[in-house]
Amino acid sequence: MGRTARLGTGIGWRPEIADAVERMPGIDWVEAVSENLCPGHLPDSLLRLRERGVTVVPHGVSLGLGGAERPDAGRLAALAERAEVLGAPLVTEHIAFVRAGGALTASPALEAGHLLPVPRTRDALDVLCENVRIAQDALPVPLAVENIAALVAWPDEELTEGQFLYELADRTGVRLLIDVANLHTNHVNLGADPAEALAELPLEALAYVHVAGGFERDGVWHDSHAHPVAQPVLDILTDLASRVAPPGVLLERDENFPDGDGLSGEVEAIRTAVAKGRAGSCAAVTGGAAPRTSGAESRSGSGSGSGSAGDAVRQRLGLAQAALLSALVAGTPVPEGFDRVRLGVQARALAGKRADVVGKVAPELPVILGARYRPAFLAYAQESPLTGGYRRDALDFAAHVLRTAPGDEDPAVRRALREWWLDRSGPVPRSRRPGARLARATRRVLLRR
Repeated sequence: MGRTARLGTGIGWRPEIADAVERMPGIDWVEAVSENLCPGHLPDSLLRLRERGVTVVPHGVSLGLGGAERPDAGRLAALAERAEVLGAPLVTEHIAFVRAGGALTASPALEAGHLLPVPRTRDALDVLCENVRIAQDALPVPLAVENIAALVAWPDEELTEGQFLYELADRTGVRLLIDVANLHTNHVNLGADPAEALAELPLEALAYVHVAGGFERDGVWHDSHAHPVAQPVLDILTDLASRVAPPGVLLERDENFPDGDGLSGEVEAIRTAVAKGRAGSCAAVTGGAAPRTSGAESRSGSGSGSGSAGDAVRQRLGLAQAALLSALVAGTPVPEGFDRVRLGVQARALAGKRADVVGKVAPELPVILGARYRPAFLAYAQESPLTGGYRRDALDFAAHVLRTAPGDEDPAVRRALREWWLDRSGPVPRSRRPGARLARATRRVLLRR
């Protein structure tokens, strides 16, 4: 499996907290979302951190390694380029699917705009292992993959989360990024035991650990990355640290950022939780893992299904994932065996996240529409699944509002929205020169005739 880089204590780098991160004492490394970086135009803050010797790890969110299709070569090349530009010791992605449908299933291609859980079945494991191997071959540095949080559980699963991750690491040699906040989420939402999952994991494959905040509403834990880290999450971190010395631990925070002192306090709480676990460890060997319990040893034969995933296996998985994603974003019937209430919670969460992301990609839209933006977008999302990325989604939403606006719509709002759409729907922004504006007006008059 090779030597794991020693990272230390880090924080997720985000533009909103770039200055605070640079000033924060004791930060050994940062993690940046790969898709938000342009290799030729890295943010000055990241360049300054690198000059100081702070490690930067690119964290991917769009590969969809758990999907039925093989990983997209373009996305892999982009992730590889960012790893090389940043001089990163490794790159990370998720054990999730993010899109489904298309040619494999002869159905419409759909995007989730979110990380969705992979069924813990032999078919899904075979596909995931092959996809991970394809990614490893395309990347210049080691790959680590992260367990995700889930609101819904697949029916008829064949493996526990710990067994699934054990076999994945055993068969591919991939490193693991363990998110203890996600273990807590799955404990609240799905009844999974975090201690049992940790006991089954191959902790010698641990690359680093994520820690994040969330909140509970109506018995459902939402992994928001926008709230302080809860004590039960820190307790799971302490349990993990009692079993192995984590090569790295990182705080993730994506929204509702506290001030610099608040962020430093959360990082310090993480350090304290790790130190508590290490102090209480009797069996752990420095730099290695404590002996695994019988839960991991009882996995089904590790060599089983180690070959390539055939087209029939991929198609079975693809059909199942397309049915689930279609129910979540296109209002089709809920597949048999799923909890309808939980699926409704997940569907609303996906639509809400989509509205938030579009509002960030196109910040003018919430300004133009004001309080109407969010309800109008949620109504649009119910009948218009995400298919072409968030920029396309923003354009399609604006066109939808222009088509369906009521007769008493404020003319100024309609005019501003129309101008925004016209400026962005073409390959380049429209010219503001008077001659160009006159030509456009003349063309519109002629077309109406």
